Formats: sequence, C-alpha cells, structure tokens
Amino acid sequence: MAVALNKDNFEKTINSWVTLVDFWAEWCGPCQMMLPILEDFSGKMEGKMTVAKVNVDEAPEIAGQFRVMSIPTLIVFKDWQAVETMVWVQQIDRLTEICGKYL
Repeated sequence: MAVALNKDNFEKTINSWVTLVDFWAEWCGPCQMMLPILEDFSGKMEGKMTVAKVNVDEAPEIAGQFRVMSIPTLIVFKDWQAVETMVWVQQIDRLTEICGKYL
C-alpha cells in the first residue's frame, strides 16, 4: 500500500531508499485511474522500494518544490534526488522499467 506523505514525513521517506512518489488529487480523474495500478505496483515492490503519494491539495508546498504542474505526476527519488519524472497515467510495466533502473 502506498504511503501517504506530507511535510512532516516527506524528507525522511525519500531519503531512505528508492521511492516512487505519486502527486495526485481526489478530484483528478486520471489520478483515480492511476490508483489501482499504483496499489498493484506497490505490492510487487514491497521490500524493494517505497511507493508513496502526495495529495497536492493537502501539501501544495511539496508539489511546488518539485514544480509539479500536471497530475498525476510520478517522480522517482534515489538518495533525495529526483531521478525520473513521468506525467499522466503510467502502466505497471513502465513503472517497473523506470524504477528498476535504480534498485
């Protein structure tokens, strides 16, 4: 299951190891399409990496820090560095391919 991030736990979470962060909002149709894909991916990656979510309405400062302009935006972090950015709905094969480069 994806970890919900906010300003209190964001930095600690993305510093731990490879983390995929989904920037989303409840009102966003494509974000809702991404939910089951992300949950499936999270289950497959358990123990290998962290899968997390940032609600842009609840944490706009984090979205602004990473210049998130469209949602869903998925950013792969490794050692606090944003190393890959994907915009729009991504399929599980694409997530596996992109994240796998950093595991």
